[in-house]
Amino acid sequence: TSEVSGLGTLRVLEAMRFLNLKKTKFYQASTSELFGERIKGLTSFDENSRMIPKSPYGVSKLYSYWITKVYRQAYGFYTCNGILFNHESPRRGETFVTRKITRGLSRINFGLEKCIYMGNLDARRDWGHAKDFVYMQWLMLQQDKPEDFVIASGKMITVRSFIELCSNKLGWNKNS
Repeated sequence: TSEVSGLGTLRVLEAMRFLNLKKTKFYQASTSELFGERIKGLTSFDENSRMIPKSPYGVSKLYSYWITKVYRQAYGFYTCNGILFNHESPRRGETFVTRKITRGLSRINFGLEKCIYMGNLDARRDWGHAKDFVYMQWLMLQQDKPEDFVIASGKMITVRSFIELCSNKLGWNKNS
């Protein structure tokens, strides 16, 4: 995790510095994992929110976030960070909760499984479409001055609601 998510960024930035690629624009895809757990009473995160990651992945991405800022400030490179919340698409891997749900419910629907096992159904997530997030990343690179931005839909829904939405799409009655 640290080699790829943290030091990988440093190696690219250092190559840019070594080769004097001043015209190159660098975008670092970061994660909402930088923020760690939601603080009671806080309804959303922004670019100025406290960053207290709770996983090795979050910590390595925090390093990547800060080293990107350092190369912007210290060497004058056009570097920016996008702090992405959950972004979904049909290409999403099967280990992600949305794919676990859609795949599991489809398998139940076709009689291949009897149930799926889920964790906290009341966990809230900000889910957006990956296509929209990539467009925001592109817009960040079109600006005159590099800045860091949170990229999110701004809407939180529970895992339970997502399951209910998927069930409704399958034509399942909630009361049956």
